[in-house]
This record gives sequence, C-alpha cells and structure tokens, in this order.
Amino acid sequence: MDISVIDTGFFKLDGGAMFGVVPKAIWAKLHSPDAHNRCTWAMRCLLIANGKQLLLIDTGFGDKQDEKFKSHFDLHGDADLMSSIQKAGYHADEITDVLLTHLHFDHCGGAVRKVGDSAYLPSFKNAKYWSNRAHWQWATQPNPREKASFLTENILPLEESGQLHFIENEVSPFPNLALHFVNGHTEKQMLPLIQYKGHKIWFCADLVPSSFHVRLPYVMAYDTRPLETLNEKAYYLGKAADENWILYFEHDPSIECARIERTQRGDFKIKETLRWVDI
Repeated sequence: MDISVIDTGFFKLDGGAMFGVVPKAIWAKLHSPDAHNRCTWAMRCLLIANGKQLLLIDTGFGDKQDEKFKSHFDLHGDADLMSSIQKAGYHADEITDVLLTHLHFDHCGGAVRKVGDSAYLPSFKNAKYWSNRAHWQWATQPNPREKASFLTENILPLEESGQLHFIENEVSPFPNLALHFVNGHTEKQMLPLIQYKGHKIWFCADLVPSSFHVRLPYVMAYDTRPLETLNEKAYYLGKAADENWILYFEHDPSIECARIERTQRGDFKIKETLRWVDI
C-alpha cells in the first residue's frame, strides 16, 4: 500500500470560531490571527493506493465558488487538488473511490467541478463517492446553524451522477482501513483509522482538526454538539495515546502528523511531531 499527502492549499477561518470557548488571549499565542481575526488553516487530504483501489480521502475547497465567496476565506497557497494528485504520480481519471469524511465545503468542495456557466459534474468520473445515509440526509436537509457549510452544488451532483454510495453500519469497503462515526462536529462524520507500515494512522478530520485541538477544551464553535465532541475526543485521544496511534491533521497549518500522550491533569499533549515522509 502506498499513501500520499494531497495538499489542496490554505484558507482562513475566524480564530474565535476555531477555538471555541478558549479565550483569545490564550489561543492567539498559539496561532496568531490576521487583522480580521482569521487564522490560516491547511486543507490536507490523503491518497491511498492499495493495488486494487485508488482512494482519495476528502477533496478540499475546490475552485468553483465565485470570488465573493472565496474572499471570505482568503484561499491561498501554491498547491491545489489536481496538481497534488498529479505530483503524487496519478491522474484524476485513475481515482476509483472518494471517501468524504463529511460534506462541509472545505472537505468536499473539490469533489464536484463546474462546467460552463451552470453545470456541475463529479471531478472524478470513474470514482465511487462514499458518504453515509444519516449524514447525507443531515447535509441535504440542513439545520440553520450548518446550512452555510452545506452547499448544494457540492453535494447534489454526486447523487445525480449515480456515483454516490453509502457506508452501512461503519463497515469499510477498503482493506486496512476501519471507519468510526462521530457526531459532535456534525452528524455521522466518518473518521478513517488506517493500518500502514505497522502503524495505526488516524485521519482526525474535524474531530481534532489541528495539533492545537489535541487538548480537550479546544472544541470548535462550529460543532453542533460540543459536549459530545468532548466525550468523543476523550475516548479516541485516549486510544491514540495508549496504543501509540499517529494522528494525521487535516487542517494544521504546519504539522502533518503527531503522536500524543496523557498529561497528569487528565488531558492530552503532543509527544512528537512527524512528517509524512518520515513514517
């Protein structure tokens, strides 16, 4: 099995929203905001070649939104989804499967491309796109709190194309990859746990979006059920610390991976940081 990091660039989100109840006087020392109180975050996906499937996990923001929408998030960086896939040695038409951890625009925007003035088609014409029924219903009938994160042009073309498939009962269709559903950030977010080179690699998605969020109280204000997020973090970070998992951060601006350990106060902290190329 071969795994490649797929960088899709950077964007900015409000620091207060990303750090939740943690005071700015504390989080700003960790990650400095700009003049608009926004911090920079990565959109870091994974590409897994297992011999039979070429699986892409998440797709970043994409490039089809209008300039006004993009300006709210200050998209920047040299990398994008398609060039990063090519850099890894593959072509978009070779992708057989796309696993979308959830359908917020910064995770699934690249799954669909705009054609002409008003048509939308899947970006990967030969791929099965994987979600789950509960999250699909949640995203297509959104609550007012999350509605702005679920964009119909990112989602409905997948169903209309006939390429949409659902994960049932957390049963993974991929070898050496288990799926765990969590509900704090959004309904039935899917977190992959990957067996690779003797390691367990945990794709944290938005349960633990960055190394800053390893500490339990650091829960995003975007989360629909923050107390459930706390419980989910405590459980999975406990497993990660006890079993020496490697955490893969989708949004950390500079740290790709890390191992963690427990603290004497019952929390967690980074034990060591890792680059993917060193795993």
